[in-house]
Amino acid sequence: MPEQTQSYATHRRFYPIYHFFAIPVLAINVGVAAWYVSRDPSPVSAWGLLVAVALLLGILAARTMPLRAQDRVIRLEERTRFSALLPPDLRGRIGELTPSQVVALRFAPDDEVPELVRRCLAGELRSQKDIKHAIRNWRADHLRV
Repeated sequence: MPEQTQSYATHRRFYPIYHFFAIPVLAINVGVAAWYVSRDPSPVSAWGLLVAVALLLGILAARTMPLRAQDRVIRLEERTRFSALLPPDLRGRIGELTPSQVVALRFAPDDEVPELVRRCLAGELRSQKDIKHAIRNWRADHLRV
């Protein structure tokens, strides 16, 4: 099956088992456990609430940690890419970009990178949303976790 064209509107990834089943079930479980504690405050019901919260936080952390590691890899890849694409006056300023800006700039095609980096460094594009909206020809990233 060919990969779908990616854009700002379609670049977010949802994993149905995670986003629409596991997280809602675990969140509801915290609510049910809290309800039991309110109805029967005992060490056993308090323990059930503690375990429910730990499960929810553990699953959230299990999603967050790989994303942080992936952002580090993206930052390395993009800094290498920027070194080849940017003119000398901008090349020495790559370190001034925030990690968040670098991660967002991965969607910019090579020909748009210098202009977008210049706008980021000038303070015109601060957030990932600003940068992504400024990209004219989206460069897809289908490998995002």
